[in-house]
Amino acid sequence: MTPDQKTWALKAEGVAKGFTLHLRGGVQIPVLRDAALEVAPGECVALAGPSGAGKSTLMRLLQGNYGADAGSILIRGRDGALTDLATAPPRTVIALRRDTLGYVSQFLRVIPRVPTIDVVAEPLTSRGVAPEEARARAGALLRRLNLPERLHGLPPATFSGGEQQRVNLARGFVADFPVMLLDEPTASLDAANREVVIALIAEAKARGAALVGIFHDIEVRDRVADRILEVAPLREAA
Repeated sequence: MTPDQKTWALKAEGVAKGFTLHLRGGVQIPVLRDAALEVAPGECVALAGPSGAGKSTLMRLLQGNYGADAGSILIRGRDGALTDLATAPPRTVIALRRDTLGYVSQFLRVIPRVPTIDVVAEPLTSRGVAPEEARARAGALLRRLNLPERLHGLPPATFSGGEQQRVNLARGFVADFPVMLLDEPTASLDAANREVVIALIAEAKARGAALVGIFHDIEVRDRVADRILEVAPLREAA
């Protein structure tokens, strides 16, 4: 490992991404060109920019949901090994999501009828944590996020938007991921739960996690972000 590699946990360079509109005769829509990002352990970088600039596309590239057209997206695993998400096979991406790369999205996608407590505990049990311990940690985090215990045994598909978002947050923060992606983590939350999320982010930074987030709540962004990365539309960046 070279000295400069010790200073970051996630690094993207020269990233490009476009989309083909097959229903429009194969029209090519470029979204990102030469995008770059570097995040150190213990740091939170917020993505900013107008709607349509490519913030969400960049987040999906960082999670390995999209393949990059060009560039590299290097992530450091728990063992210190580097993986390029831009070229990694699906099996490797899945392993990174289990052990290294946490994600809090705006939308909860879970298997129907699975109890909330097991939805939140799954990132731990998938690593081999005993189910009883995993559920105990999941329950503690759900209570911290003010989700009533009477709901823990119910599937979250019938919950309100704010309740589902708290399940998302508990699932994302329960396993102490070294790298975390946060897509509107305080959407649908009241003031009290926003404060809980701000505290969870601060604790993640304190233990050395590297975080990238999109925050439309400017007050939250200003309280948690160490740096702001402006993502400009290509027509302005060209």
